[in-house]
This record gives sequence, structure tokens and C-alpha cells, in this order.
Amino acid sequence: MSEHTPRQLLRLATAGSVDDGKSTLIGRLLYDTDSLPTDHLEAVADAEGIPDLAALSDGLRAEREQGITIDVAYRFFSTATRSYILADTPGHEHYTRNMFTGASTAHVAVLVVDATAGVLRQTRRHARIAALLGIRHLVAAVNKIDLTGYDQERFAEVSAQIHRVTDRLDAAEVQVISIAAKHGDNVVHRSANTPWYTGPTLLEYLESVQLVATRPDARQLRLPIQWVSRPVDNERRRYTGRLAAGTVTVGDPVTVLPSGATSTVTAVDTLDDDRAVAVAPLSVSLQLADDIDLGRGAVLISGDPQAPQPVRARELDAIVCWFGATPLRAGTRLSLKHTTSTVRATLQELHSRLDPETLDEHDSPTELALNDIGSITLRLSSIVIADKYSENRDAGAFILIDEHSNDTVGAGTIIEAREVKPGKPVRRNIKWHRSSLERAHRWAVTGQRGATLWFTGLPASGKSTVAVALERLLVESGRSAYLIDGDNIRHGLSDDLGFSPGDRAENIRRVGHLARLFADAGVVSIASLVSPLESDRAIARELHAAAELPFLEIHVATPLAECERRDPKGLYARARAGELTGLTGIDAPYEPPTNPDLVLDTTNADIDELVTKVLKLLHSHDQTPHTGTPITLNS
Repeated sequence: MSEHTPRQLLRLATAGSVDDGKSTLIGRLLYDTDSLPTDHLEAVADAEGIPDLAALSDGLRAEREQGITIDVAYRFFSTATRSYILADTPGHEHYTRNMFTGASTAHVAVLVVDATAGVLRQTRRHARIAALLGIRHLVAAVNKIDLTGYDQERFAEVSAQIHRVTDRLDAAEVQVISIAAKHGDNVVHRSANTPWYTGPTLLEYLESVQLVATRPDARQLRLPIQWVSRPVDNERRRYTGRLAAGTVTVGDPVTVLPSGATSTVTAVDTLDDDRAVAVAPLSVSLQLADDIDLGRGAVLISGDPQAPQPVRARELDAIVCWFGATPLRAGTRLSLKHTTSTVRATLQELHSRLDPETLDEHDSPTELALNDIGSITLRLSSIVIADKYSENRDAGAFILIDEHSNDTVGAGTIIEAREVKPGKPVRRNIKWHRSSLERAHRWAVTGQRGATLWFTGLPASGKSTVAVALERLLVESGRSAYLIDGDNIRHGLSDDLGFSPGDRAENIRRVGHLARLFADAGVVSIASLVSPLESDRAIARELHAAAELPFLEIHVATPLAECERRDPKGLYARARAGELTGLTGIDAPYEPPTNPDLVLDTTNADIDELVTKVLKLLHSHDQTPHTGTPITLNS
């Protein structure tokens, strides 16, 4: 190889469970390829001068003290033919998010498996994440084979376990290698202790991996804008960012998304005077023939009309790995960071959850817990310029951020991006205007004090029966009251919504806002909805708390057997027959209120007595005198 020929760069990431020996393996790779400075070796050597291989890669003090890898650590080594960037990712389940980050740019994933323990839960999860991230080369390094006495049969058993996992994943190539990292067996040098192993050493495999070399195409251009500047007076603006795909050079026509404005590149600066063409993933600063008003989050693409177009997406189907301690549920609102833009996102629907033990997909889960992987649909507040992850790793990936804590709580890859055209333009200059009438004055003059009574329970539990009787009694006594019925809302305010978990959550949110407005006006709003998830009902409660309005949650806790016996709409019968899916109480969950203001059971109950209990509850929160006929309360 000529000394002037650049080495090919290969990125790899290690993964596996705790105590599988990743740190020792990395230390062995660095040590046996002479990639360590002398002072580093001396710092981790014992009294006899023998280096602690694990300490060579565990850079954080907390990692050395606990004997685990916590953060992603990048290590560099090289051979005569290749340069390597190695991402050492944590094995502990709590730090799964770091594995996702470290492996996101890797060509090869090295999955370390303890020969004595075999394939574990975290091994399966990391293998699935590697496949999810599109890593086409997976190495299963069966480590600590020395502890089995270099047993060929045990190696075969673990190899079979590994292949049972990888056969269910979309991995193009899987290589199983027998190693003992502590002693260097089959890591860099071939071992005499495993004459039965005829495959490559780990380094031999890494040297032989064929990376797919794709010629950059200017028509694939994706340049998310990170910064707009005017470095010198009287010069045109400079548009700066890191190329996510394609190439760009002077004279190229470009289109700005989402605005659709067009221009031509007049200058390219890559801080390299000898470079005429900027190629992904370089950072670049462009000057255009026109001063276009654009900012961070805009994307420059090729102006060639034949160039493939990204999607101006308002809805994403994606695979997500959830990192948050609070479960992810339909209706959850988050910030989504995609390339250089950040938008609000709502979880529209949870499609499936991966079982890390069996790698089976479970349909229609109620939530994703910490470290769960699942397929979801997200609805976005504004457009992102998106590609499929399989076509563009940068423009096809995103992270999810908690809006309150600013913590990263998820990372995902885009399966499909869709353009969803809203019925009307989104108005961004709207502000909440307080009524010119103070609430206290309005209530004092009308003699009406507003509140919301929220009835929740299974279908056919009797919610509406009690709510209708309550509304009639309040109105006949001269009190303003209005029943917000779930079916009626679906005919108007929510007629654009379906029955996916996300749409149901949005329906509850809308009813919560409507009920708050009624209550503010002095009306007793009576909401009668199944509202099965506590998180959705909490949103309605929080809306009222923010407005300092009474919100009284009434759980109609009629048993499921009684609800099924009644079944006025035939829903339960259809669900049991398999003709209807997603019915609350049958194949969709119902979360009873943990601390309701009142619990009712309509089984063989006198409705008037139940209404009396609700009135007593309302009166306990309502001391304003009424001008109408007094309501008689039975004991």
C-alpha cells in the first residue's frame, strides 16, 4: 500500500450485557495493535508492569470504581490498511440510550457474549437496536471461552443461541468468533488454544469487511441549515450546516424547503481551499445568488426537477427506543428534534412493542416503558423535511425530548413520512384574551357558579343515565347546566378524529377545553365519556386547575359483567365475537381513577339516589346562592 494512499475508515461499536468483557476486549484490541501511548500503559499497569486491559477503555472515574461502562467512549486505532473509530457503549440496561447513540454511525456492531452465561436479555435488545439502526455487519464475539476450558461444544451452543436471535433480525451478515479477550485468543492473533475454530480473528474480520462505497450524487443533496450569518459587511448571507447527503458545488441550482424558494450556489466554503466540491458529511458554508429569508431548520435540496424529493412531513411512522422513566402513551406530547429543527409532536398511536426476551412483536400496547422498543405514529405541529432512515440516516432519524425537563427520552428511525394537509392554516399569532367581565362579577350577578363534573367508566356502566338525570334536575331548579356527551362531540367538534389511541386522547383534550369554557361562564358542564386513561383525564383536570375552576371526577364503577349484560349498543357482543377491536374493558385497558371525588355503582341502584350523591358533592364545592328553585336533597 502506498504511503500516500489514505486508509479506509471503519466505524464500529461494541455492545452486550454487563460483565461480558467489552472493556477488556477493547483494551486488548488497542494493546495488540500498538495503539496506546506509553504513559497511558504505565498509568494502568500493576506492580509487575502488566496492564489492566479494562482500565484502558473505562475512562470515567465512576466507571473504574463501579466496574461498568456508563457513557459512550470513543477509541481510535489503526492498521496498515484501515483506520478505526470504536464506540464503546454501555452494557447496563439503565444506559441503553447511550448504546443507541454510540451505534448510530457504526458500520459494524461487535456484540460481546459471555461464553459461560450465553445470550441474555440485554444481548437480544442490543442486537435488535443494531438491526434497527441499519448496521449490516454484526460480529458476535463469544468471550471468556477460556473459562469453559476452550470447550468447542459450549461455543457451538452459544453460537446456536446467537443465530436464533439474529435469524429474526434484518442483519445482512453475522460472524460468530470464539475469543478470550483477557489472554488475546483470536482477537488480533490466532490462538493455538482453539484449533477447532477455523474462522477469522476479530481483527481479520474487521480488515475484510467490505464497505459499500456509494458515489455521492448532487441530486440527493440534503443540507439542513444550522446557522445564517453575514461574515463581512456588503457581502451576501452565508448559509451554514452539515451535509446530510449528496454534494454541492458552485453553480448548482438549489431549492429551499419548506418555502420552495429557488436560487443558485455562488460560493462554497469548507475551510479547505483545495476542495471544489463539498461532499456529505462535511460541514459547509454556502453563498447563494439571492438573499433568501430562511433560518435554522430550513433544508436546501437539489434544484434539479428530476431529483428525488423529501417529504414535507406532518406525520411520521417510526421505530422508537424509549428512554424515559415515565411510560410513553398515546396522546403524550414531546419535542422532536430532527436534523436542525425542533417541533412539537404528539404520539398518535402505539402500534407494537418488542418483547426483548422473545423478540416477538405485541400489537396495540398501552405504553412503552423504560428501554422498550416499539413502532409508533407521531403527529407534528409543523413540517419537517424527512426521508426514510433506510435511505438517509441523518434525515431519517430523530430524538424525543421532554418539554418540561428537557431530557432526551427517546430516539427513533423513520419508516414512513407523510404530508398531512390541515384543513386550515395554523395561526401562530393568537393570544388568550381574558373576558372583560371578571369571573367573580359574572357569577355574582347571575347567581351561577361554574364547575365540571367528569363521569368516567366502562361502556354501558350507566354514566350517561346518571348524567342525563343530573342535567335535568339542575336545569329544572334554575341552574345552568349542559351535558357534553361523547357521541355528540364526535358529530361536530371531533368529527375529524378516528378511534386510534392518539385520536381518543385528542378528543378528551378538546372536551376538557370545552368544559373549562362552560365552567368559566358559570355553567355546570357535565362530561360523560369513557376516557379510559388516567393520563388523559389528568390533562382535563390540569386545565381546570390552571383556571382555578372546580373539576370533580366521578367514577361510575359498575362491574364489567353488569356492563356486558346490559350492552345496549351490542358492542361487547361484537367484541367477544371478534368483529370489533379496541373496546375498553375487553381488548383495550381501562384505568380506574386513583383518587376520584365520588364512586358510583349503577347495578340495581336508584338513579335518583345516585344523583343526590352527585349534588351533595357539587354543593360541597359550591357556596354561591342560586336565584332559581332550591334543589331538594334526599337523605
